[in-house]
Amino acid sequence: MTDPDIPSAYVRDKRTPPPSREELRARIPGWGVDLDPADRPSHPRLQYPADTGAHWDFPERQPGGEGREHSIEHAFVTPVFGTAQPLRGPSGAIRRYAYRRFSEGRLAHWLLLVAGDRVDAWEHHLRSFVSGRPDVPATGVRTELTHGGLRSRRGRSDVRHQLLDPVVVVGPWVAGAGAAVLGVRRLLRAVRG
Repeated sequence: MTDPDIPSAYVRDKRTPPPSREELRARIPGWGVDLDPADRPSHPRLQYPADTGAHWDFPERQPGGEGREHSIEHAFVTPVFGTAQPLRGPSGAIRRYAYRRFSEGRLAHWLLLVAGDRVDAWEHHLRSFVSGRPDVPATGVRTELTHGGLRSRRGRSDVRHQLLDPVVVVGPWVAGAGAAVLGVRRLLRAVRG
């Protein structure tokens, strides 16, 4: 037996039938004004077949859609899709898992995509060290000092957090370098001891 204080919307067996159109129209001013197509301002545009100029019912499919990531809510990839950045490495595996396992309506889907982006950023940072041309974390600091960069900051609306900009840009690199130094120290102590 259900508690009568719980609203009907939250129980499996509805205690009261839904109100009729007439009851809703009498109770809610303006309810159902768009039921009659003649009352809709956009109604003429909703007439089909609309003259869009398209010469197809469904657009021609772009080749290469097999194995591409797409939402589990959809049966196939959209007719046109980007191929410029194919997924690869650990970040690609994280993104593929997000698309294969979770709906776009789930928070886990989006958190995994964000995690994949962060992993991808670190993959590129590490790849830059291997290439011999590492990313410079403080790009533009020298230019600010030598080419009037500090002068150009005057009068801007983001003055309050300009002092934090160097910390935000350089901070993670300094923290990473400190962690690496501590890790190497511990490793050397373990080897010597």
